[in-house]
Order: sequence, then C-alpha cells, then structure tokens
Amino acid sequence: MRARPPGPRGSPLVGNARRYAEDPFTFMRDCADAYGDVVRFDLGPRETYMLTNPADVQRVLVSEADAYRKADFGDRAIDDLLGDGLLMSEGDTWKQQRQLANPAFNVRRIRALSDTMVDHTEDALAGWDDGEVVDLQLEIARLTVRIIVSAMFGAELSDDRIRAVQNSLEPIGARFEPDPRRFLLPDWIPTRENREFDDAIATLEGVIEDVLAARTGTQRDPAVDPAGEAGTSVHGPGPDGDAELPNDLLSILLRARDRGEQTERDLRDELMTMLLAGHDTTALTLTYTTYLLSEHPEVQRQVQAEIDEVLAATGEPTTGKPTTGADGAGSTPPRPTLETARQLDLTERVIDEAMRLYPPVYALFRQAKRDVEHGGYRVPKDATLLIPQWVVHRSDRWYDDPETFDPDRWLPERRAERPRFAFFPFGGGPRHCIGKQFSLLEAKLILAWVYSRYDLTYEGPELSLRGSLTMHPDHPVPMRVEERS
Repeated sequence: MRARPPGPRGSPLVGNARRYAEDPFTFMRDCADAYGDVVRFDLGPRETYMLTNPADVQRVLVSEADAYRKADFGDRAIDDLLGDGLLMSEGDTWKQQRQLANPAFNVRRIRALSDTMVDHTEDALAGWDDGEVVDLQLEIARLTVRIIVSAMFGAELSDDRIRAVQNSLEPIGARFEPDPRRFLLPDWIPTRENREFDDAIATLEGVIEDVLAARTGTQRDPAVDPAGEAGTSVHGPGPDGDAELPNDLLSILLRARDRGEQTERDLRDELMTMLLAGHDTTALTLTYTTYLLSEHPEVQRQVQAEIDEVLAATGEPTTGKPTTGADGAGSTPPRPTLETARQLDLTERVIDEAMRLYPPVYALFRQAKRDVEHGGYRVPKDATLLIPQWVVHRSDRWYDDPETFDPDRWLPERRAERPRFAFFPFGGGPRHCIGKQFSLLEAKLILAWVYSRYDLTYEGPELSLRGSLTMHPDHPVPMRVEERS
C-alpha cells in the first residue's frame, strides 16, 4: 500500500483553501482530472482526501460505513445551527432520532400528503400573471417552506414568517461558504458575518418557538396556525401503534418529549434541521430543473405533452385561475394527483438529469475512524474524506458527453450500464436522505401543476454557482411565466 496520494501543493497555513474557496467546483474537477481517483490536499489545517471512484463512494457510504463518521470541522457554526439533529448526530443519538422520524416519512404517509403539496402549490403560485417575470428560486423556496412546515410540523406559517425564514438563509449560507480566513480567526470573534449569522439563527428559532406554541396551545400567535388535518393519522398508524395518533414529525417528537425521551434542545435541533434541509434541496432541484428546461425548449415541450396526457387520465377538477386556450375560451388544467406523479416517466428522468448536472448537495464529508485504504493509498485515522457529487456526476468515465443535458440517459437500459454510485444526489447507505421520497413526489407534483399552465423562459445571466451547505445560484433566477395557449 502506497503511503501518500498525489495532489496539488498548497500554501503555508491555508493549504489549498484559497483555491477551493474561489471556486470549489473547478478546483475539485481539476484535481480529479490531474491526479485520479484519490487526491490529497490541505484545506487549512485539515488533511483532506478526495474520492471520486464510485467503488470507493460505495465503501464509505454503504459497505464500510461503520469505519467513518460525519466530519468534525472544529467550527461552532454548524453546531449552533443544527446541533444534534439528524444531519449531524452520530452513534446511538442518530439511531434514536432516525427511528423516531421514520414514521413521519412512511411511504403510505408520504403518498397521502400529495393533496397537501398540490394545495400549497395552487395557493402560492396561482397568482402569477401572464408575462410576469418572477425570481423562480425565491418563489419555489417559499412554496417548499410552506409544504414542509405543513406536512412535518402540522402548522401553517404566515407570509411574514415565511419571508423571515427566507431572509435568514442568506447570512446562514454566507457563513458556510468556503473562506480560508476562518482557519486563521477564532470563530467566537464578533465579526459582522458572525453577528448576522447569530441573528439569523435567533430568527429561525423564533419561528420554531411559534410553531411549538401554536401546536401545544401555549400561545395563540396569529402568524402561526395549526394545519388542520395536515398532521393527522389518515396516513397510517402512528409510531405508538395507535391509528388515531397524528404522525407528523412534530407530533412524534412531542410525544417522545412527554415520555422523557426528548429534551427541548432535541426538539429544537430536529425542527431546525427539518425546516432548512426539508425545503432547500427540493427548491434547488426545481430551480435547476426549470432552468434546464428553459434552456432546452424542445424537452420542455415534451415534458408538457407528457403532463397534459397524464393529467387528462389521472387529474382531478380544479378551481384554480383558468388559462386561455387557443380558441380564446378559458380552461383550467386538471389538478395533479398521486397517480399523476406515478406516471410522469419523462418528468422523473428530467429531474434526475437536473440533479446529475446540478446536485444541490454537491459534496459529502466524512472522517475516518481508523486507518483505511482507498485506491492503494493509506488514508490515516481522523483524516477528512471529501466525496463530491459534482465531480462524479460529471465524469466522462461514467457518462457519455457528461456536460450535455440528456434525460434519456436515465432510461433503464442506459442507467444499468453505470456503477450504482456514479449518481448519489441523496447520499446512500444507512445515512441516506430520509426525505428522498417526499422530495421526489413534491417535485413531480409542482412541475405537473406549473407546466400544465405555463411556459417558463429564463431571462437571467449565464448560470453562476456558489458553494455553501448546498449549491445555490449566485444571483436571482428571473423566469418569465407565460400562460400556455
């Protein structure tokens, strides 16, 4: 076994952190192109090993997952934000929290939430005017906040509260953008960035407190209301085996708290994690999907044709704002249903292709619990492993013409030609994203509603990206919405 993988030479103190911070996407791909499957470099003081072979990815995430843990960056910010929620907890704590959360993401329950998803889509987007230019990322993110709070917290947020959530995301995202200066300054120094980050956390904690107060009846805040039947157990038995118990995530956690199994801090951490992770990645997936469809109008027309055909067979009558048909008469497209989503094969392939080219989670980090071997090289205990979806998804080793938007590469016969972990937008193994099925159903229903009514045309600059906890456009996403004729 060779001792040290190849990699770029770094600078004193910060290593390669400056180059990574300037453009993590180009840096990672350049390293993979120049040095191969296993690359070593330093991000500040952290010895980092980047793995880009799907076989190594599968070992880390699945077959040898017990040899790795979530990476510890020695930065208080992630602990202050997410604490011991599902994304960051380890060991028995993670197992307990995952087991508690599982019933809220039961397949039967997720399917039964399709009406809730469409209700919120109609309420949030039916106000679009013909020819209006909207910031699509912002519009969709507000919608997905509504959906996750209703579906998982059993509550409804006012427009003011939703704006407060969205306004908090910018300073939070900025705090997690790669910046070599953070390796040189203690994270407790009250810089403007740190103050804005702390204020944003306080705002989000205030929203969570209002939701808890509304659900427990301790305070009647007119900006937060219980969500009617959104949390009821029409979706299957609750975690306690009682079919009458609500099994939205918050109800499950409140019952666990009453049994002494959850602290107030546990509640806060899980709700914060779900509020942020539960809406952001889906909103980004939809943003990149609509952008790509706008850039490929022939595929957009094919998607619309599929949606029209499937809706005609599976949709339900809707009372939404009518669109104007070619004959000038008003017509209202049918309302998408669970069965609609099940039959949208091309639309699902488009979503997969969008997540390949623009994975919202563009890199995963792990830390070795012991010395391990990858690609014939020793990776020492406590080293950080960087596993970049961005690089693997765009590799010409696994994809023909990888920069080309080609939804048909997800046809079963072509998909079977690639290694399993040549595509892993939701991670994999025991820590795979618990909300995968929720997110995919939500995305298909929103796309079905939107594209049955509108043509979307991107009117912004060439897409520019920035890395944080997730991969965001570095600018608004102006999209012209025009009623279909």
